[in-house]
Amino acid sequence: MEPLALEDLIVAFAKLPGIGRKTAQRLALYVVKRPREEAELLAKALIAAKDQIEHCATCYNFTQKGEPLCEVCRDTRRDQQFLCVVAEASDVLAFEMSQFYSGAYHVLGGVLSPQDGVLPEDLHIDTLVERVRQQGVQEVMLALNANAEGDATAHFIAQQLMPLTKVSRLARGLPVGADLDLADSVTLSLAFAGRSSL
Repeated sequence: MEPLALEDLIVAFAKLPGIGRKTAQRLALYVVKRPREEAELLAKALIAAKDQIEHCATCYNFTQKGEPLCEVCRDTRRDQQFLCVVAEASDVLAFEMSQFYSGAYHVLGGVLSPQDGVLPEDLHIDTLVERVRQQGVQEVMLALNANAEGDATAHFIAQQLMPLTKVSRLARGLPVGADLDLADSVTLSLAFAGRSSL
């Protein structure tokens, strides 16, 4: 039987995405074993993040409070004529860590999911269309998850944007280092459909 404070900490960690009960317990025990100063630093960082992080007025990426534009939108070296559309601001972080993309972003704030009550008006789709129209964007790349919601969202957005600009989507198929005999039929068919010349 754990002390109530420890159980509360475990429950709090378990609410984080991708954190199960065992991992939450390990994190909680780690925090409890560390000096009080480290726990205070963690608590201050959490509160500061909640208080000081906002969304960019242009692309809806994360930005520091008081900065209307995020770092990407402020960077004059970025190609503003090439937009990468992602579901969440966390997806921008993934692209930026890869360091291969030098265009701009547009964060939707989720994906279409009628069964969960997420409709087009709940996302930043209208502002995307207006941005493409006003800025004369040359290409919009849809970088959404390869699932039913991501596909439906991509299809909906493509229909809105095709009269205005070129619309592309991330390639799908076999990951680097994958064994063919371990790939499922959907992955193989997407890899075949997206094959390119050598």
